[in-house]
Amino acid sequence: MSSRLIAIAIDCRDADALAEFWREALDYPLPQRWEDSHGRTYVELKAPDRPSILFQPVPEGKAGKNRLHLDVAPDQLDQRSEVERLVTLGARVLEDPPDDPWIVLADPGGNEFCVLPARS
Repeated sequence: MSSRLIAIAIDCRDADALAEFWREALDYPLPQRWEDSHGRTYVELKAPDRPSILFQPVPEGKAGKNRLHLDVAPDQLDQRSEVERLVTLGARVLEDPPDDPWIVLADPGGNEFCVLPARS
């Protein structure tokens, strides 16, 4: 018996803005919102056959490097064009190492993620 991944939870200061960035970046449907028992509103991206991405509002800003990050690869564009598209959505390039196949970006909340070449 094992567990399965059902959601990726991301702490953030502005759940709506970060959810909108990732919705457009990953082509998820419009987000759903729900409240916990403490009145905190969560924003969730859901799509069939993909894990949910849950944006959990927290009062503090990001401090330090992520201990977990997302790797994404374009479906239709080449890697450089996808990086340009993500930058227009609000990401910023952090590293573009010449000897590695990934480009490191930060989302609008400062969370690092990597863009890899398209997969066949």
